[in-house]
Amino acid sequence: MTAYAIGHLHPAAHPGEEVLTYIERIQSTMDPFGGRFLVHGTQVEVVEGDWPGALVIIGFPDLAAARGWYESAAYQELLPLRTRNMAGDVVLVEGVGPEYDASATAAAMRAAAPPVIS
Repeated sequence: MTAYAIGHLHPAAHPGEEVLTYIERIQSTMDPFGGRFLVHGTQVEVVEGDWPGALVIIGFPDLAAARGWYESAAYQELLPLRTRNMAGDVVLVEGVGPEYDASATAAAMRAAAPPVIS
């Protein structure tokens, strides 16, 4: 199942040398794990709420590959170049397959909910 590394980052108006080096080198840390940028360096169109910052989405073949990349020595060596210079949140998440049915998820959530007492 495809997995994703998703970052909601808060970059400075002008990236410093460390951030530029991070951006230049990150792809080489993803390649051994089959990672590729799906969203990077593009503007978001906010249609609900507030979205300060930038969005980064990296696709991986599966969650094990995403974890392997994030925990790899190559990425961990590079990571401080970003974290010293921009705040943000990063998550790893497994995607859903083509057979996913949101109504089945709603039914399972409804069945697991405590009974409503009137």
